[in-house]
Amino acid sequence: MASKAAPEAVPAAGRGLLPVVPALREVLPEGGLRRGTAVSVAGGDTGLLLALAAGVRETEGGWAAAVGLPELGLAAAEGYGLDLRRLLVADDPGPHWAEVVSVLAGAVELIMLRPDGPVSPKLAARLAAVLRRSGCVLLVAGPWPGAVLRLGVRSGRWFGLGDGYGQLIGRQVEVMAEGRGSAVRGRTARLWLPDEHGAVRAVEEAVESAEQPAEQTAAVRLGAVEPAPLEHLEYFERLERVAVV
Repeated sequence: MASKAAPEAVPAAGRGLLPVVPALREVLPEGGLRRGTAVSVAGGDTGLLLALAAGVRETEGGWAAAVGLPELGLAAAEGYGLDLRRLLVADDPGPHWAEVVSVLAGAVELIMLRPDGPVSPKLAARLAAVLRRSGCVLLVAGPWPGAVLRLGVRSGRWFGLGDGYGQLIGRQVEVMAEGRGSAVRGRTARLWLPDEHGAVRAVEEAVESAEQPAEQTAAVRLGAVEPAPLEHLEYFERLERVAVV
């Protein structure tokens, strides 16, 4: 994905919270994502990952990255609100994913990650130190040792299909959040994830055309666009050095 400006290092000052889209604020204990922390998304729900990442567009830098997520649909990412001009994609880092995350953490404000296998507490602690220094938020598709916040999706129902005809236009889900500190008590919210426009919003904002629920499905791929290449030369060079170590 071409872009004229390469991402700059995230400044240490003014980190605080990374904003999220309005529909997700009520389910997050602090109303946003604490910078410099790791967040676990149970089941690796792609829609929830993209919805959580969409708020990065409201920041001054606005850069995000996706690591180890070759199934990520760029059309879906754009629908949720991500700026594709400021999205770095390393779809197949293999066993070097941790090194790739370490390199990118100093250049972007948020990283979506699917690790290449189980993550040990020792490795998670090492990357936690990287996140604290950089202020980057790590959204992990699956479990993560020491995650300050855990989110998940349940009771999913797709809408739009009638009796053997029509097309899927939206999904209603219940999003849950729990974690440590102020997030110990779980919170839930009923959301469209996505709605008929591919965005996320509260279910209370009814969609008149979404009258026919589809059968719940375990996995529905959102978007069929190939992942964007990592076209920022500086980061190509650094990631290539990682790959040959």
